[in-house]
Amino acid sequence: MLLPAVPRTRLRSVDRQAVDTPFGPLTFTTTIGNTGLPLLSDELFELPGGRTLARWSRPAARVELLLTPYDPRLDPGHWGPLTACRAAVWRIDALAPLGRVQFSAGLPERLPEGADGGYDGGQALAAITVEDERTRLTVGGHDEEAICRAADTGEVPRRWAALTDQVHNHSFSAWGVDFGHNGMSWTLPPLETGDHCELPVVAAWAPSTDETANTWYAVMSSPTVLLRQVTAGPATRADAPEES
Repeated sequence: MLLPAVPRTRLRSVDRQAVDTPFGPLTFTTTIGNTGLPLLSDELFELPGGRTLARWSRPAARVELLLTPYDPRLDPGHWGPLTACRAAVWRIDALAPLGRVQFSAGLPERLPEGADGGYDGGQALAAITVEDERTRLTVGGHDEEAICRAADTGEVPRRWAALTDQVHNHSFSAWGVDFGHNGMSWTLPPLETGDHCELPVVAAWAPSTDETANTWYAVMSSPTVLLRQVTAGPATRADAPEES
């Protein structure tokens, strides 16, 4: 369960959960087996700081989606200022064995006139960047290598650490990250009863004239860092990315 100790107020679920960006809403979907979860969540809560937490409950799984402002703490001496940055943490708790789970994050299929987007990943980052003459937007999350590494932090099942060999040998086909010009989807390895998985999605945008790659570096985060910022509050730096 995400953030069980954070106070919350129950809201009525009337809108699909989304991050508003200059190129349209970034929306999220979850498919378990061959069944997609409804766009409206079963429960919706408002958290302090302009955050929301949506929850879907099914016999085989519980799914949560946290939407939150995010400060990536970019060094102003190296990176230009961001216009805005928003993040999501998606979590699934398996209440029964789950052979196939897919989570997707995507902008509208038809981007605004003059905008173009595509794959922009690397360094354990799955990302797309969309840009026009005024704005550059990067949306990023874990790639396959980062998912395997997350086993060490408890964000995914520990046995997934052994899947690194599949990533480096390019021998996997049943799970991984797929890209489009407007978003990406994560198909997970199988989950056993009692497993959970947390995935981050960060969207950052800035003027396209900025040449410091600030949006790309801003989206390199993890659920642990994002959740720590929620609980630490804006007055501390406890959520700053750890040195690698």
